Amino acid sequence: MKIKPIYVLGVLAGSILAGFSSYFFEGNLLNFLLTVSLLVGAIPFMIDFILAQSKQREKEEKFLAFTQDLVETVRSGTPVGKGIINLRKRNYGSLSPHIAKLANQLAMGITLRNALLTFGRETNSDVISRAVSLISEAERAGGKIELVLESVSASVNQVEKLRKERMASVSNLVTQGYMIFFLFIIIMLVMEFKILPLVGDLQHTEGLSMSVEKADSLAFSKPLFIMLLIQSFFAGLVIGKISEGSLRAGVRHSFILLTVTLLITTGARLLFG
Repeated sequence: MKIKPIYVLGVLAGSILAGFSSYFFEGNLLNFLLTVSLLVGAIPFMIDFILAQSKQREKEEKFLAFTQDLVETVRSGTPVGKGIINLRKRNYGSLSPHIAKLANQLAMGITLRNALLTFGRETNSDVISRAVSLISEAERAGGKIELVLESVSASVNQVEKLRKERMASVSNLVTQGYMIFFLFIIIMLVMEFKILPLVGDLQHTEGLSMSVEKADSLAFSKPLFIMLLIQSFFAGLVIGKISEGSLRAGVRHSFILLTVTLLITTGARLLFG
């Protein structure tokens, strides 16, 4: 993984906040500030990850526009390689640098097949890789390349349409998943700060055939906290997989839920602990 300046800045800011908090604060407030410093250090990584995912989706959407323009160019009788070179100056968002490199490779004499395979590999998209593989094979076989391009364009368009329809259809499930998760946090916090202290107040008593020792509420609060973290991680994975069909999206949702869980639980301990 390439170390970016924003990573260094985030880790440095988190470390400074943690050191400052350890020197001037203690108790629950210290725990809260240490949690915040941890999140400050991790947020740049997650922001970069989210932006990369957004850019990846944009590449796939712009690739659809690129293939449609290429179809029109090839229909006019222009060879595929020449058509790509003619399209390199058009704006395709985050896909433009990859198209410019593809066109430059073709202009330098690199074969269309090798240039397309490099293009698909560098975009790091399964959809684009499959599409350019079909285009390169069709061009090598010498068939009607315009028909293949039309099929590829229709296929990419269908994939994008299905993905958007899936996200729209499961939006209610995602909302329900977040609501259930927040309800779970509330229940755990009520148990930790309202119910467990009552159990902890039980004194050593003896009856005819029974004795009750004083319960330690801290011994129960730690497992509850660990349970919340585990629930946050796996709930995020499930929500991401359902909404976008990707574990990368699940990691993004898991980070969001873990962040919310840490802030809520440490804030609750600061207020009620």
